Amino acid sequence: MATGQLFSRTTQALFYNYKQLPIQRMLDFDFLCGRETPSVAGIINPGSEGFQKLFFGQEEIAIPVHSTVEAACATHPTADVFINFASYRSAAASSMAALKQPTIRVVAIIAEGVPESDAKQLIAYARANNKVVIGPATVGGIQAGAFKIGDTAGTLDNIIHCKLHRPGSVGFVSKSGGMSNELYNTIARVTDGIYEGIAIGGDVFPGSTLSDHVLRFNNIPQVKMIVVLGELGGRDEYSLVEALKQGKVTKPLVAWVSGTCARLFKSEVQFGHAGAKSGGEMESAQAKNQALRDAGAAVPTSYEAFEISIKETFEKLAEEGKIAPVKETTPPQIPEDLNTAIKSGKVRAPTHIISTISDDRGEEPCYAGVPMSSIVEQGLGVGDVISLLWFKRSLPRYCTKFIEICIMLCADHGPCVSGAHNTIVTARAGKDLVSCLVSGLLTIGPRFGGAIDDAARYFKDAYDRGLTPYEFVESMKKKGIRVPGIGHRIKRGDNRDKRVELLQLFARTNFPSVKYMEYAVQVETYTLSKANNLVLNVDGAIGSLFLDLLAGSGMFTKQEIDEIVEIGYLNGLFVLARSIGLIGHTFDQKRLKQPLYRHPWEDVLYTK
Repeated sequence: MATGQLFSRTTQALFYNYKQLPIQRMLDFDFLCGRETPSVAGIINPGSEGFQKLFFGQEEIAIPVHSTVEAACATHPTADVFINFASYRSAAASSMAALKQPTIRVVAIIAEGVPESDAKQLIAYARANNKVVIGPATVGGIQAGAFKIGDTAGTLDNIIHCKLHRPGSVGFVSKSGGMSNELYNTIARVTDGIYEGIAIGGDVFPGSTLSDHVLRFNNIPQVKMIVVLGELGGRDEYSLVEALKQGKVTKPLVAWVSGTCARLFKSEVQFGHAGAKSGGEMESAQAKNQALRDAGAAVPTSYEAFEISIKETFEKLAEEGKIAPVKETTPPQIPEDLNTAIKSGKVRAPTHIISTISDDRGEEPCYAGVPMSSIVEQGLGVGDVISLLWFKRSLPRYCTKFIEICIMLCADHGPCVSGAHNTIVTARAGKDLVSCLVSGLLTIGPRFGGAIDDAARYFKDAYDRGLTPYEFVESMKKKGIRVPGIGHRIKRGDNRDKRVELLQLFARTNFPSVKYMEYAVQVETYTLSKANNLVLNVDGAIGSLFLDLLAGSGMFTKQEIDEIVEIGYLNGLFVLARSIGLIGHTFDQKRLKQPLYRHPWEDVLYTK
């Protein structure tokens, strides 16, 4: 066990099992105390590596993250404190790994419930190797104005109120972390504050004892008096009694053992800590208090009088000139986190993203205000979901059914079209699903599958301006623009695309109006008089019929329809549909275990 001071203003720690709030509180304490370097040198998160962003005052810093204790210790050889926030299941193993590192001097174990057999092994190893274990079941410890472990002493406001941002003259040790906060406040009211405070933890077998730390405090020149808060259960306080009797503690010591109320109960009572359970008269609070009093400690008659005893002891030392007045300093202002400031109404900050189609902040996601459960309960389909997410409204069933038919009809068009070909080649190159899908999607454009928007745009413009099919086609010809949605490599006037016929049949049966589709058919009649392959293709059918859907549903303004066409909604429908087929081709090639594709020489014209 160490015989002197554990921490200083240059102490650095390794933090095991990343927890943002305790680490940030440590860094804020560092800044409050005027430290030049952060007290957290590195973070150990099993299985993870990289960096975590945190704040050191106003400056944002990146703290390295390591996957193992060994790697962290090797990278940060000056970090000699190990703060373990692992659960009770893994706290012992990770703590032992830290104790075995030559660079680690102090291990703080926060978890409660560490198996007693494991705790005994840790204690034995630490004592044999002159190392310090604080805990298990501890909040940690603090050296005022220098270093603190995790959540010790709570919020910054409490730290300032308890004068912990600068050193005082009192060494304090307790079993309880919660009561430590209370005593920091009490001591700050009647003395110049804490120099060092330790909560050894409330388990039956703490890694270090009350007397271990009292003896350390006795060797620290800056500590002028010692305050101890014990509790019923166990016999730790009696080692302190022996140290007092043997003259090992030469500084004034004020002590109180809580739990005197236990005698009011007819049967044995287990208090909050695992170790707070009297196992006989000697372990009672009354017996311990009397033993400490007989050994020379200042022991009040009740907890209420504890503060008075601390005050009287401090004032006597001050009168004797053994304690010099502490110069009070104004700690720097810690910048408030943005989220905290926003919640308190102190600042307002602009958002970075606007979303109007979905909201995942409630108990369940909503699509355009419709809860997910409602979509399922009503038996809505993919077309309805597209209706909500793309158009932000619930379209009539014939509209959503039309959307679903378009998806089904456009899902795939064989392995030879450019998109499928690209996907197949990529899959055979051993690439992942997303790469294969994207390679196919990248071919979609004006020459492949991307003509739906243009078809809708040109058909709408021509119809709305009252152009005859002849005027429309000839004007396009003069501009050197092919009519989008007209023409097919295979289909002819006497061999129509079945997909087009199915879409037209559905629309004539269900749509209130098909004026744009009929106009497209009239255009087709004119183009077929020029060439037998200039038929209305699936792009033209979908483009014209979507115009009829938007206009005939009565749910969109003219401006909204123009915007939908301009943004590219209709090509989005083809992209969505064709993704199904491209994914299918990817799986097909991988299932067949096809080798790398190489294009045959005989299919290439080599020329100069």
